[in-house]
Amino acid sequence: MATYTTEIASDKLVSDNPIHQRLLKAYIAAKPWITGKLLEVGCGEGRGVETLLPLAESYLGLDKIQEVIDSLTLRFPKVDFRQAVIPPFEGISDNSFDTVVSFQVIEHIPNDKLFLQEIYRVLKPGGKAIISTPNINHTLSRNPWHEREYTPQELIDLASGIFDSVQANGIGGNEKVWAYHEANRKSVQKIMRFDIFDLQHKLPASILRMPYEILNRMNRNILHKEQGKSVVDISHEDYLVVEDPAKGLDLFYVLGKK
Repeated sequence: MATYTTEIASDKLVSDNPIHQRLLKAYIAAKPWITGKLLEVGCGEGRGVETLLPLAESYLGLDKIQEVIDSLTLRFPKVDFRQAVIPPFEGISDNSFDTVVSFQVIEHIPNDKLFLQEIYRVLKPGGKAIISTPNINHTLSRNPWHEREYTPQELIDLASGIFDSVQANGIGGNEKVWAYHEANRKSVQKIMRFDIFDLQHKLPASILRMPYEILNRMNRNILHKEQGKSVVDISHEDYLVVEDPAKGLDLFYVLGKK
């Protein structure tokens, strides 16, 4: 039986639906750039494989969890899935892929510069990399699973030092999405008012992960109970690609190699 942490939003838990749909949107938004040989770095439980596979000549998915890799291999026999702790991307040659996607991964990587350098290295000339990551300006509390989060300009500066072009967009939403986000913000604030010593920013991440999991799951269940139908009704169509990354809940960047 699968165990779903709040860091891996499930498509099977109703309370996770708004987050699942938000993450799925990145795959759908990436479709215009998918071509040739495709690499997904951090494929997780394969949320976007069905969306992107028909557009690619071949598909290689990397993830650090062997159990996930084994499950995906059974579900998608036409895809090459490999267990890997990255960066670097060991065993992958320079200039190997036409497209690289990596969604909600870079914030987990200690050496984010090497991570992007490795993506650049394995891209073919003319290739595109599409990445997403939370916009820290809309983050509601510290996430102890993340090494860091970025402002739009911070990620532009990092990526511009490595890639030849950076198209900076965001994934925002319509009124339904922002209403859920505002309800989420208020609910989180009710919980965080007890953190009078600001321990979320003072304690080591390893200590915070268990209480974060408990409180985050509790919060999502509360929102489902209070918001009801609105939680279920949100779909990927309610999330919108916006030109100004500052208006996105997530940053959605297309990075080019000449």
